[in-house]
Amino acid sequence: MDGTLLEAWASLKSFQRKDKKDGSPPEDPGNPSVDFHGEKRCNQTHESKSDPEAQLARKGAGKEAKLSYSGNLLVENRNGLIVSSRVWEATGMAERYAALEMLEEVPGMGRVTVGGDKGFDTADFVRECRNLHMTPHVAQNLGRRGGSTIDSRATRHTGYAISQKKRKSIEECFGWLKTIALLRKVRHRGTLKVDWIFTFACAAYNLVRMRNLMAATVPAQ
Repeated sequence: MDGTLLEAWASLKSFQRKDKKDGSPPEDPGNPSVDFHGEKRCNQTHESKSDPEAQLARKGAGKEAKLSYSGNLLVENRNGLIVSSRVWEATGMAERYAALEMLEEVPGMGRVTVGGDKGFDTADFVRECRNLHMTPHVAQNLGRRGGSTIDSRATRHTGYAISQKKRKSIEECFGWLKTIALLRKVRHRGTLKVDWIFTFACAAYNLVRMRNLMAATVPAQ
């Protein structure tokens, strides 16, 4: 499981104060001049006038902040197929909330393992996974206050190392969705529509993946 940012179909010029009152019409309505110099902008006080559900977010420190959505995937390890997908507003908690929502829908009563990066190494997330009878195999965030919530009871097993190796294959899914399915910058507005096209693209990815898997298992003539 993991998440990525999908750039919204809205420009930073549209990200304006929520309480801004419309003044005189701009000289060029199609490309208005906007002066943000010295203005601090955040999601609490500003919103996009083009897509109010898009959030200003950055993937990591030093990265450029863009109006985005959070696209999230749950992928099974054996064949690399997408099991579930979710699009959320790009908040700091989106990946963990989306992951729990997808995990709750996993069928069956057998215990399964859940791999993820160190962003999932939080007490709340690990506890919820265990409440769902799932073993969290998330990467340890040794830099967090209080240390990692994943101790040697999990890391000493070979399954933990396998989960950490396999979880990185999810980047292949994101790469395909952003390049082949053209979702690096979505062309729909609103969470529901972006979630719809994201789910549609995931289904297309699975069809391509299954075709390749079947081709690899067919013996040469």
